Amino acid sequence: MFQDNYKNRIFLIFSIVVILFILVILKIFFIQVIQYDKLNDLANDLWSRNLPITADRGLITDRNGVVLAENITTTSLVVVPNQISNKEEVASSLSKILNSNYDDMLKHLTKKTSIERIHPEGRQLSYEIADEINSLNYDGVYLLKESKRNYPYGKYLSHVLGYVGIDNQGLSGLESYYDKYLTGEDGMIKYYSDGKGKRIDKSSSYTSPQEGLSLNLTIDIRIQEIIERELDNAVSKYSPEQALIVVADPNTGEILGMSSRPNFDSNNYQDYNLETINRNLPIFNTYEPGSTFKVISLAAAIEEKKVNLFEDHYYDAGSINVEGSRIKCWKAGGHGAETFLDVVKNSCNPGFVILGQRLGKETLMSYVKKFGFGEKTGVDLSGEENGILFKVENMGPVETATTAFGQGVSVTPIQQVMGVSAAINGGNLYTPYLVKSISNPQTYEVLKSFSPVLKRQVISEETSKLVRFALENVVAKGTGNNAYINGYNVGGKTGTAQKVHNGTYMEGNYILSFVGFMPADDPEVIVYVAIDNPKGVVQYGGTVAAPIAKSVLESSVDILNIKKSNSEVTREYELWQTKYFPVPDVTGMDKVSARKKLTEHFSVEYSGVGETVIYQSPAKDEYVKEGDKIKLMLN
Repeated sequence: MFQDNYKNRIFLIFSIVVILFILVILKIFFIQVIQYDKLNDLANDLWSRNLPITADRGLITDRNGVVLAENITTTSLVVVPNQISNKEEVASSLSKILNSNYDDMLKHLTKKTSIERIHPEGRQLSYEIADEINSLNYDGVYLLKESKRNYPYGKYLSHVLGYVGIDNQGLSGLESYYDKYLTGEDGMIKYYSDGKGKRIDKSSSYTSPQEGLSLNLTIDIRIQEIIERELDNAVSKYSPEQALIVVADPNTGEILGMSSRPNFDSNNYQDYNLETINRNLPIFNTYEPGSTFKVISLAAAIEEKKVNLFEDHYYDAGSINVEGSRIKCWKAGGHGAETFLDVVKNSCNPGFVILGQRLGKETLMSYVKKFGFGEKTGVDLSGEENGILFKVENMGPVETATTAFGQGVSVTPIQQVMGVSAAINGGNLYTPYLVKSISNPQTYEVLKSFSPVLKRQVISEETSKLVRFALENVVAKGTGNNAYINGYNVGGKTGTAQKVHNGTYMEGNYILSFVGFMPADDPEVIVYVAIDNPKGVVQYGGTVAAPIAKSVLESSVDILNIKKSNSEVTREYELWQTKYFPVPDVTGMDKVSARKKLTEHFSVEYSGVGETVIYQSPAKDEYVKEGDKIKLMLN
């Protein structure tokens, strides 16, 4: 009996030992095979140290490949506290070089971390400071490559491009909107250290950073430079509260140029307040548009066959009474008898009240919304506003009347540009956009491209053609006369909008605007100019904004290769304006006939003898001031 118990005990102990041995084997197998990857990663995390290397952001270029946002290489300071034995000495030296607080620096060096980035004073260091730190040769002090964003054109296009923070993250504009594409993948230097944090020699490896993708914009920097120049001139001349210009292709929605004042330098964004940085006025600002909005009412009335521009007449006595409210024309005493083409040409408010009444509030507001007002355009920038429209159910006769000539509604400049574009391009409302394509920075392969997005057709081509003709008359013979360009047919509309403060219209404080396009018969470019409360000048859109738009359009002729027109409406001059006329071709004519043809507008000077003109200067179709001399060479 005793012997059996003894044998059982031995067997039990033996079994336990075998089981334990099997468990140990299984545990070893589990650790070495099943958990190998996990434990290996944990060991690497425990012993390895990663020194980060910032990746370059993708380039931003204009439509022709000109670089608008690039990267420059700077240096950042990181420390490995366990590798620094003389912390007080190192803290003292670094704080002096970086002009920072000693106690703050010492806190960095004594932190219980494997790697400490000296932020912000140790970020994006100049080469001089980096060399000074490097010359100290301290253990545990490392200088690493860091990428810094650079904008070669400074303040130009600043609200559109935006800016990048110290951590290389886009914080506004396209830098923010397309940040996930522009941001690259950081690299690193990886090494192993011992238990005391000391680096193990010859243990490092290098992972190169991957540059972000590049953006190719719709912007043309040549047009952008013109915009910036004109805005600077306007600020210098008129000291406005704000100013803006937008240039676009009316047939696609591509933005060719956009800027506003005040602006900022994206390279030194920290020197400006957030209000200046974040307010991209062409998409953010909302205000009553004034008479530029009449383009929408005109298009709606023509499309609905509520007016015949040539046969319908209106007598403008200087004002019109709507439900007891007197709505005045800008011209004292009115324009008298007019066709509705004259109503448009003269920007006659009472005449547009009639158009609004003929349309009715439901139809008028349906077109206002079809043209894109009251909603965001969808431009690829953050911060866009909707604008404000009357609710149809709350509109009475007065609200209908004022909406017809652009008062009482609130719109954004980008809505104005796209709405008028739809009115003149054949009736198509497009989504505005700024990025044409996204590409690989090494291979230049286009990874994603953007095409025009048609939202809807608002009016017919026939209606659009009549709108273009009417707006060409505005420039050639009406309130937009100061935007006229000799040799080219320009269309446009002026706007003089009284500003509102605390629900009351302000006296002598206007937003002056002009929207213009060319060629008027087949538009290739549209420009919108708005100047807020200019000083020292009579406040009319045709006086202030139209000449600025003319300069932008005139300078764009060569850039966009716009041809001279053969179908322009004959210009009508005011008495005080200098007149220009095209020079007729008189080569091959006898000198008597040539003289007779030229002296209607010019004087003549002969060179040589004979009866036939073989050469003339200036050449045919050149625009010359009335009374100037035309030189003729005879055979």
